[in-house]
Amino acid sequence: MGCKMLLSFGHQMLRRKVVDCSREESQLSRCLNTLDLVALGVGSTLGAGVYVLAGAVARDNAGPAIVFSFLIAALASVLAGLCYGEFGARVPKTGSAYLYSYVTVGELWAFITGWNLILSYVIGTSSVARAWSATFDELIGKTIGDFSRKHMALNAPGVLAENPDIFAVIIILLLTGVLTFGVKESAMVNKIFTCINVLVLGFIMVSGILKGSLKNWHLSKDDFLNISGCENNDTKALGNGGFMPFGISGILSGAATCFYAFVGFDCIATTGEEVKNPQKAIPMGIVVSLLICFIAYCGVSAALTLMMPYFCLDPDSPLPDAFEHMQWEAAKYAVAVGSLCALSASLLGSMFPMPRVIYAMAEDGLLFKSLAKINSRTKTPIIATVASGVVAAVMAFLFDLKDLVDLMSIGTLLAYSLVAACVLVLRYQPEQPNLVYQMAKTTDELDQVDQNELVSTSDSQTGFLPEVERFSLKALFSPKSKDPTKFSGLVVNISASLMAILIIIICILTVLGREALASGTVWAILAISGSTLLCVIVTGIIWRQPESKTKLSFKVPFLPVLPILSIFVNVYLMMQLDQGTWIRFAVWMLLGFTIYFGYGFWHSEEASLAADQAKTPDNNLNECK
Repeated sequence: MGCKMLLSFGHQMLRRKVVDCSREESQLSRCLNTLDLVALGVGSTLGAGVYVLAGAVARDNAGPAIVFSFLIAALASVLAGLCYGEFGARVPKTGSAYLYSYVTVGELWAFITGWNLILSYVIGTSSVARAWSATFDELIGKTIGDFSRKHMALNAPGVLAENPDIFAVIIILLLTGVLTFGVKESAMVNKIFTCINVLVLGFIMVSGILKGSLKNWHLSKDDFLNISGCENNDTKALGNGGFMPFGISGILSGAATCFYAFVGFDCIATTGEEVKNPQKAIPMGIVVSLLICFIAYCGVSAALTLMMPYFCLDPDSPLPDAFEHMQWEAAKYAVAVGSLCALSASLLGSMFPMPRVIYAMAEDGLLFKSLAKINSRTKTPIIATVASGVVAAVMAFLFDLKDLVDLMSIGTLLAYSLVAACVLVLRYQPEQPNLVYQMAKTTDELDQVDQNELVSTSDSQTGFLPEVERFSLKALFSPKSKDPTKFSGLVVNISASLMAILIIIICILTVLGREALASGTVWAILAISGSTLLCVIVTGIIWRQPESKTKLSFKVPFLPVLPILSIFVNVYLMMQLDQGTWIRFAVWMLLGFTIYFGYGFWHSEEASLAADQAKTPDNNLNECK
């Protein structure tokens, strides 16, 4: 009896979302094109990462080699972006990774994904608001910061910021008020801010190359004490000099933090119901916006470290300080104003999708139903908007920028890993959830041959499955069927779970056991070699399984290598973060699980739907066909 109850409880946690295809749920109009999505992604992404974070990471982690940190972070984001692109082609609906997980791997994983998306958006808002405050404070002579340090210091090093940021709280609350009244008026302002931002970044890159010096990329330890204008009593903390003063480990550690700079593309994924052709526009918008942002980040980081030695950079407002160091006062103020425009656009981009994810989870019953309330006049989720704004304001008030960014990175990396795992699992399953979303194009975009092929393929996968196969090595490496079966789908599910465990083991060994590997310790080498060999074998098993032939306008290439590589990069970057970040993340997840098992599990709309279907088993299951 106890085993049956436990099994039933597990099935309920893994129930998948079923979308009612018989009615049009969205009231949004499809009016955006690919260019609109690129502008949205660039505006949301080019903010604190390029104007503030670059200085902190170059100073403390990577030095001039920060360009490689941004390259690694961009690679992780592109891998995740391609996985988002395939789901954008499958499920062009509002909800982003939360909805993708819900229709694929079940409710518990969907809640974890959505809860981490909320964390990312809240921290994105908080960190950008703090960056806005720091840049404005630099313009007026740091009077706000001096006042806060003198009268409002927080004596909790390693836990809270040195001083609270009241100005950041005011900014967040003001924009929260604007969003509750509607976002149409702010759309044009956001485009203006983005244009000014791009122009300023172009000016920074050109001026940095023209006025900078390559000598700042080849500094020796003797130069640490000879450069005027920098207070550096502890030369050991400055690294070994040169282009990579902190070595490979510094580049990788910086990449984990720089990853924050590329998270804006998720904002594109939340616009699935407002794009004319989401199957093509979403993947293209994600890739192009990430490419533009990568060029901007690398160009500005290179210019910054050419203009000024990396150890002299101001961690809070590096670009205005760098132009002041170059004795170019007018440029300092122009860059400060441009950075405020960029941070304003980024702040709007962070705050806009946050209430949508909260609203989607509340509407599904996983969060409190009151958060799903829509204002009848403005057509906005007013309670979700206010609640998310208040939480972001509290975090901006209490925590330091780098602590916020690291916590955001770990939540985002976990969400990206789950999306990649969903792509890996879904492509090898015999029956796809929510068939209507496999090809959500309008009928005039498909010719009759494609439509017939789509239906026949799906029918062949769901209605004419071969007989149950028995487990054997031959069945693993040489399946008889060319179409996915229940057995091959189960093999991929088990293999993907085993792959995740092996990747975690390898990442722990390479990060925590770095010294043992460097010294050639036998146990460390055997452990990493054995885990790597098992990964290759499991990858081969997945590769040999029959893949779904369902047609999509965009598919992740190089399956199963690319999703596995995406998971590995994400998990490895997670392991680079410090212990304090993991403790704060554990507290956030504990709070989330308390809400889910205390409320969401019992109020889930899918649970109610399953109960209704049990009462009326003859309901129409072919509405989507």
